[in-house]
Amino acid sequence: MSDPRPVLVVTSLYDPTADVVIGELHGRGIPVVRFDSGDFPASLSVEAEITQGGIQGRIDTPSRAADLANVRALYYRRPSGFAFPHLDDQDARFAIAQARYGLGGVIASLPNCLYVNHPHYIGDAEFKPSGLAAAVQAGLLVPPTLITSNPDAARTFIKRNGPVIYKPLHNPVYRVDDVPSVVKIAEVAAKDIDDSVAGTAHLFQKRVPKTADIRVTVIGPHTFCVRIDSDLLDWRTNYDRLSYTPVAPPPKIELALHEYMDHFGLLFGAFDFAVDTDGRWWFLECNPSGQWYWLETATGLPMCAALADLLERKP
Repeated sequence: MSDPRPVLVVTSLYDPTADVVIGELHGRGIPVVRFDSGDFPASLSVEAEITQGGIQGRIDTPSRAADLANVRALYYRRPSGFAFPHLDDQDARFAIAQARYGLGGVIASLPNCLYVNHPHYIGDAEFKPSGLAAAVQAGLLVPPTLITSNPDAARTFIKRNGPVIYKPLHNPVYRVDDVPSVVKIAEVAAKDIDDSVAGTAHLFQKRVPKTADIRVTVIGPHTFCVRIDSDLLDWRTNYDRLSYTPVAPPPKIELALHEYMDHFGLLFGAFDFAVDTDGRWWFLECNPSGQWYWLETATGLPMCAALADLLERKP
């Protein structure tokens, strides 16, 4: 007898990667309830009661409903933020906080649910300093890195470790001439540092003399590793100039990746490495909600099937 428990997919309306996973689950006969938490409360409702047996209740979308006590797995991707544009600023802040801690707290507390990944763990893993420290603890090579708001400390670090690149610690979207844009990774010299550095925290990192990049996608027990060749400082700035080759990760690095995942409680992670001229792999970051499907299209690696196996809770 088939398992009637649904998989919840929490993401925005436009998410082609989630579409592919949902298609795979549907093909296996697994019920799926997809919703964007940002649709709450306009077209998404929740009723949840805390009992001695755990959370009971339901989430309703315009087309489907999910029994909160019987969710098989939850795939947390990239939902939009809560918004209450009909309220004034003060009331909207209050309503957003209640939605976040109310609906957010409910979907983070489902009994016997497998989270890929748990939203709280995603939040923990998105802090770059925490990720770099966890990588060192797991035995991975990490380039010398400085987080500072002190211009003099930044200049000293650059002079000692140059060449150095600047990275945003988090990359919110800016709108430039009404076009979405982000702050790009760039090489920086000591003469570029001025007093504006004192305005917030910044991340400076020694540039790895790389020969290639590596994207490692960890899905449960599976590790999918792809070498990315280009002449770009940041390969994400121009996908047309990339070539892809599946490779096997060094055993010690594969073990370290799973130690890193265990540290944050993750079941999915998209890791970026730079390979230097001596063939050493340098950890750059791990995105707990990173993109991956374009690599399956380019290489044929069965990542979608592995993720569907995980969400299905296949033995």
